[in-house]
Amino acid sequence: MEIVHDESQCLFETVVDGVKAYVSYVVADGCLDIEHTIVPREIGGQGIAAALVKAAYDYALAHDLKPRATCAYAAVWLKRNPSYEIG
Repeated sequence: MEIVHDESQCLFETVVDGVKAYVSYVVADGCLDIEHTIVPREIGGQGIAAALVKAAYDYALAHDLKPRATCAYAAVWLKRNPSYEIG
């Protein structure tokens, strides 16, 4: 799966079987905060949400931003991946 980062729209996105999935985020106060994780039902259950969240938080760490999660899915992902918790 190819994940594309659209910095101008603050999105990490992918298209699977012609259907778009994405995470949206904001950067503020030294944090990258995932606000929404959207994976349409027809392509759910394939690990797409996890891959998108990981891509966003990998970007955050590479740019010295602390991962933060307003999105409930991203919050659970962070709890399951404590190595992404910094500072």
